Parts: sequence; structure tokens; C-alpha cells
Amino acid sequence: MLKFRSAPAWLGLFGAFLPVHAGAGPTVQLPDFKPHRAVYDITFDHATPGSGVADMTGRMVYEMTGSSCQGFSQNMRFVTRMTNQEGGSQVNDLRTSSFEDLAKHRLRFSSTQYENQKLSEAAQGSAEPGNGKSFTEVKLTKPAHKTVKLPSDLYFPIEHSLALVEAARAGKSIFAANLFDGSDQGEKFYETSAVIGKRAPAGSSNVGATVPNGEKLDKVASWPIAIGYFDPGPSYSDALPTYELAFRFYENGVSTDLYIDYGDFAIRGTLKELTFLAETKCPEAKN
Repeated sequence: MLKFRSAPAWLGLFGAFLPVHAGAGPTVQLPDFKPHRAVYDITFDHATPGSGVADMTGRMVYEMTGSSCQGFSQNMRFVTRMTNQEGGSQVNDLRTSSFEDLAKHRLRFSSTQYENQKLSEAAQGSAEPGNGKSFTEVKLTKPAHKTVKLPSDLYFPIEHSLALVEAARAGKSIFAANLFDGSDQGEKFYETSAVIGKRAPAGSSNVGATVPNGEKLDKVASWPIAIGYFDPGPSYSDALPTYELAFRFYENGVSTDLYIDYGDFAIRGTLKELTFLAETKCPEAKN
């Protein structure tokens, strides 16, 4: 699943079930995420007084390829035009890519952000267990060569998305996890709390009526999910999230009905195009 930030980002999504990353315990049957490309139209929802934001429009293109045995690649481009209350505008262009090796619990990530076609921020690096899995070691090559130590219990984006589906399948309504996706120049993780709504069974949606290839979504189950992203701290039970993301998440890894609330303004993402890509089959396990 996805997680973006333009004036912030997401790529990334994101109980009594087995975590999916390496070393977590017995092997489990992972949800069958389908490689796909999804295009979303971005529209303005609302802004609080004094935010300075009068309007926002844009488009996001998200692509996921790979498999649980060979790893998953994610690529996203998220372009928005923000208009302020004086009528001035700024174009933000966020480009991210990542590769996630589920077996080794390893993430490679890269992101660049442009403001009015000028590079404003870049990050690149990798994250994996360090020192016998006692912490997560992040090795950065951009914006500068640096090594950062983060907690050992981090989920990477695809792991987090898979875990959300596992929690939803098990009937859980709450799923909390520490999430690292390489955002914030690769030096930060988020404490997340997801609320999972009632399961919509296969055949209950009607995406195919408005989106080409959407009829394939009509054949799988889905759940409404809302996730709060919090800065790490002793406790976030009474804290406000840095931002919130809500969406309908399908069992095959596709998201629709995006809603992103950054606190002082919020936007929506409507699925307009959906293309399913070639699948890589995993070899059958030998007894």
C-alpha cells in the first residue's frame, strides 16, 4: 500500500496475528498483492482559517511490482499545484521509489522533491536489521553519508500493508505499529495507529462502473482504514497525529477513496485509472 507527503507524503501503509517480516516466527500465508499501476486525481477538501491554503489540485501515479518471494518495488510520482489566499501558486513534485525484500527485512529507498521545478530535497539509502537484529540500521547516501540507528521493531511499507490485511482478516479493529518508509530524509520513523472498519465482501463494491479494470476490485473483499501518524514519544494516546490517512483497502493491495488530513488542510484522491501488471509467480514450497 501506499504513503505520501507533498507538504508532507505517503507510501506506505498502512493484534493476534503473526508479523510478516523475517525472524518473526513461523511462515504465514501472505495476502496476494497484485502488481498494478493506479492513477488518482487530487482535489482540495478543506483548510482551516489561517492555513494560507485556498486550493490544491494534482495527480498521483503509484506503481507496485514484484512478489512476496522476489520482493516488491514501489514507484510514485505526486504532483500538486497549491494556491494560497493571495492567488499565488506553487507546484510541488514528489518522486519516490523503493525496493523491499521481505525475506531479509531490507528496504532500499530514494526520494526527490521539487518546488517550481527546482530541487528542494533528496534522500537515498537503505535500512535493515543491525547487530543481530537489536536495532534497525539506516545507511544514508543522500542528503549526506550517514548511519542512523532506529528501533528494531519497525515495519517497512509493504510489510505494514500486508500486516493490515492480516489484522483485518482476523477481525481486528485496531492495529498499532512503528513504520519506516524513508521519508523525512530517511532519519525518522512514525508511530502509527490504524482503525479498521467493517469488511465489505467480494461483490459489494461497484468500482468497475467508473474505473476501467475496476471490475477486478469488485471481486475481492475490502476494508475502510484510517491511520494516524504520530511523532515518536513516550505516549501518543493524547497527542494529535502529524497527519492522518484514510482509504478503502482491497485484499489485492489496491487503494481507493483516499483522504489525507495534514491538520491545517486536507485533500482527497479519486481513483481514475487502474492497470494490472504482469505477475511474478513464486515457486511452490517443497515438503
